[in-house]
Amino acid sequence: MPEVSSTPPISIGPGDFLLEDAFNILRAPFRHLKLDPVVLKRVARAHEVVSSVLKSQKSVYGINTGFGKLARVSIDQEHIEDLQLNLVRSHASGLGPPIPIPETRLAMALRIVSLGAGHSGVRPELLEWLVTAYNHGLTPLVPSQGSVGASGDLAPLAHMSLAWIGEGKVRIGEDPAIIPSKVALQRFGLKPLRLSAKEGLALINGTQVSTAVAVSALRMARFALKVADLCVATTLEATKGTVTPFDSRFHKARPHPGALQVSQNVCKLLEGSEILSSHRNCDKVQDPYSVRCAPQVHGAVRDAVTYASKTLDIEIRSVTDNPLVFPDQNEILSGGNFHGQPIGLVCDHLAAALTTLSGISERRIDQMVNPDLSGLPAFLIEDSGLHSGFMIAQVAAAAILSENKTLAHPASVDSIPTSANQEDHVSMSTWAARKCGKVVDRVLKVLSIELLAACQGLEFETELRAGRGVEATRAVIREHIPPLDRDRVLSTDIETVLDLILSGTLHGRVEEVVGGLQ
Repeated sequence: MPEVSSTPPISIGPGDFLLEDAFNILRAPFRHLKLDPVVLKRVARAHEVVSSVLKSQKSVYGINTGFGKLARVSIDQEHIEDLQLNLVRSHASGLGPPIPIPETRLAMALRIVSLGAGHSGVRPELLEWLVTAYNHGLTPLVPSQGSVGASGDLAPLAHMSLAWIGEGKVRIGEDPAIIPSKVALQRFGLKPLRLSAKEGLALINGTQVSTAVAVSALRMARFALKVADLCVATTLEATKGTVTPFDSRFHKARPHPGALQVSQNVCKLLEGSEILSSHRNCDKVQDPYSVRCAPQVHGAVRDAVTYASKTLDIEIRSVTDNPLVFPDQNEILSGGNFHGQPIGLVCDHLAAALTTLSGISERRIDQMVNPDLSGLPAFLIEDSGLHSGFMIAQVAAAAILSENKTLAHPASVDSIPTSANQEDHVSMSTWAARKCGKVVDRVLKVLSIELLAACQGLEFETELRAGRGVEATRAVIREHIPPLDRDRVLSTDIETVLDLILSGTLHGRVEEVVGGLQ
């Protein structure tokens, strides 16, 4: 069982679950949840509507009918529980490696948030049971492949639900062991769920898996933005570029918010630079686009991240079940809130934006290693020829960038009809989200190479200091990695920089010196 945290639980109440709460779950996946009593009252009211339908024997989709193409098949009262049980079993058809624990935990929490909105018709006891299982640290094994994002993430959510009925597999807390869910439930005195009318459908019909994976990618994308600005500032110093293109007057004349944020960040990092001050009147008129246009390119990526944040902030609080129960009108309506297109499109947009971030970074790396362009020793090392320096580090960046270019192909345009053409347009949102996560992982690797190369470039300026933020960046790197004076295995150095980025050590230390970056 995971160690009980002293951190207050995250409240699940009327509309109070925010994007920052989702990020907190990804950071601390075993933090507890707490249901607001108002939620249980809303859920109870919706369940009463479902119960009244059963008593009336009126045919309502998802309650006493088949599913998808089988929606016109009526189900006898005596088989209602079997209908829900069979639904979970049949839809648990996923494959591939499991979704990481933090993302699975977030998907569980988001499903609780959605059910707690009071439009799904489940029993209050089911919601309380799910919160109890969550707080015990039970994490279902959910395969990553098998969802087209049509009627939500049916296959992955079915595998999640399979654990709750005692037929799946789970992990407990941070223990890597995978055990039968029935055994885990017994350990905590929980009986497997018995699903009442509509409850199986309510558990599996939603976008929470693709949303959780998308939020995870978004969190890392936000992380990458600050690091990218550290990179361009350090590269600017190493190549003795000009700070003029970062003048705020440019970006107020073309007022895209992201570009203004980038220019302000870079100027803050460059404050006090002796290097830049020393050549203000040199004959170098313009830097290459990869440096000069960094505010426009990095800024456009920032604006894409802002758009993704707004979309996913809506999605994490949304009800994506079907049909939906509206207790105030005593109605049950069937629609399409489960469709993953909002997530698929925003993840494709974000993946393309992030790919350009890795693309411009790779170009700056090439600018530094090429002596004809940089004014620095070839491949950033003395006695080049005997030593190859950063030659293949740039090649690695190019290879990783090429992978991103392939991954940036949009998934959301690739609709394939399913369920006997009942689901004739699908979103591929789960793959779009997973693909976006792969892109941001590679972006951070390319940025790590640039940062390492830029710090090496600074080694050839022995008299003048860089800006305060750049010097702080170099200090963190040099605490862990010595300058490159002869060839060594660079993959270890790159991984060290990546660890400094992912741990927050790098930009945390820099912000201590220059103040908060946007």
